[in-house]
Amino acid sequence: MNEHPPVIELRQVSKIYGTGQAAVAALRGIDLSIERGDFVAVMGPSGSGKSTCMNILGCLDSPTSGSYRFDGVEVGRLSRDQRARLRRNYLGFVFQGFHLLGRSTALENVELPLVYRGLSAQERHRRAGAALERVGLTGWASHRPNELSGGQQQRVAIARAIVTHPEVLLADEPTGNLDQSRGREIMELLTELNRTQGLTIVIVTHDEHLSRWSNRAIRFLDGRIVKEGEEAA
Repeated sequence: MNEHPPVIELRQVSKIYGTGQAAVAALRGIDLSIERGDFVAVMGPSGSGKSTCMNILGCLDSPTSGSYRFDGVEVGRLSRDQRARLRRNYLGFVFQGFHLLGRSTALENVELPLVYRGLSAQERHRRAGAALERVGLTGWASHRPNELSGGQQQRVAIARAIVTHPEVLLADEPTGNLDQSRGREIMELLTELNRTQGLTIVIVTHDEHLSRWSNRAIRFLDGRIVKEGEEAA
């Protein structure tokens, strides 16, 4: 018997946008459990509900009904400030668009989440440098985004996401702006972080090829989970 609760647990989660005849059900009673160390691919076509699910997992949106527990804590009972702290301290985010500050160096971009923690400049530099090393960008700390390839920019974004040592990394179409070769490099990096660091990763994508990197694939259609199975060898 598992001594620890799932790091993420959704029970009968629904999300409805609008009211009356204009109401649209983005999620329809989702049940989902993700254990520590999982690498989960959330798949589905546009409008299937996968991005809405990701926003709820990231505390960027709230369910209309149902329960979301993170590390056994009912997220719906947290205050706005507590949810913000959960996002800041326990979750890392990687997006299709890299969202880097154009005038800042790679090191400064990675440091940004640490600024909000009030760490000294010396400690921020140390942690950000270590994160860049983990993503294979030692020697690129002083480069600005326009001096980096797309793959390198996404590596900086991943370093920024992991510099706080989150429990869960949420990645939304992380290879969407990259060519096939650079996309493969990013997936290899995420796989390595999952296997060597034990980082729990949830990747949302419509790209069927990405599911083979995961150890679980969860498929959404019309706001429901329609298929779940083992994907990786």
